Amino acid sequence: MASVIEVRNLRKTYGQVIAVDGVSFDVSQGEIFGMVGPNGAGKTTTIECIEGLRRPDSGSVTVLGQSPWQDRRAITNHVGVQLQESALPPHLRVAEALDLFASFYEQQADAAELLNTVGLEKKRSAAVGKLSGGEKQRLFIALALINRPEIVFFDELTTGLDPQGRRVMWDLVRNVRDRGCTVVLTTHFMEEAERLCDRVLIIDHGRIVALDPPAALIRSLGVERRLVFTLSDHQELPVLANLPQVKRVEQTGSQLVVDGLGDRFVSSVVDAMEDSGIHFLDLRTEQPNLEDVFLALTGKEMRE
Repeated sequence: MASVIEVRNLRKTYGQVIAVDGVSFDVSQGEIFGMVGPNGAGKTTTIECIEGLRRPDSGSVTVLGQSPWQDRRAITNHVGVQLQESALPPHLRVAEALDLFASFYEQQADAAELLNTVGLEKKRSAAVGKLSGGEKQRLFIALALINRPEIVFFDELTTGLDPQGRRVMWDLVRNVRDRGCTVVLTTHFMEEAERLCDRVLIIDHGRIVALDPPAALIRSLGVERRLVFTLSDHQELPVLANLPQVKRVEQTGSQLVVDGLGDRFVSSVVDAMEDSGIHFLDLRTEQPNLEDVFLALTGKEMRE
């Protein structure tokens, strides 16, 4: 698959702070490409350099074979951007907003069809200030697509939305990709990245720490299954970490989480608990997910 975005040795500093430190990757045509990382990891700076909003100190970026700074006008006609924080005049009508943004570009999508795609066909005459949070998000998606872009950037698309609204947005993103548009997505929701993205880049301290399809990233943990116990009272646990099938043991309050692999993983852990007289109120099995990968690679400490 041809690359529509190429980033090579990208570096950006702010004084003594190294925001992006030698980042290189490609985005293929027609994929949903996800970028995740802790606060301050460098993902926003990286995306803004690709979008042409910032100039790097060194390295190169090409979007559709062109420079986002030297060929900005040409690229703008083929790229759509939905920013994390956007605002429009509250009295502006939905249809008026689409007409206004369409006037900026050489080619325009059919506004009525676009409103139908994002589920706002009945809101075309509504004032922006009267829209719900989810409706505003869908409007900003429509505005990002008004020029029929070949690449669209969605930044924290579902922040602040309820679970139903989040899943509506996911369906919209898939619909955009199915229409032939490449999607670059940044998110703090690991479930979102796992469900939507063909590949996920994890960035931390300005460097790429992983880049693979979600399933491959999860397999890299070396964990097949997880057991979650709720303990009945404070008891001295057996040394489960000594079992060959166990990869990790973590206890938080009354909850015990054990990760492992192998055919006898579940039975060996349960047998060890019962042989030690450990009482537990319930037991459930889970599969490791992208959030586990994220925490394993970037740590659990709070970032500012």
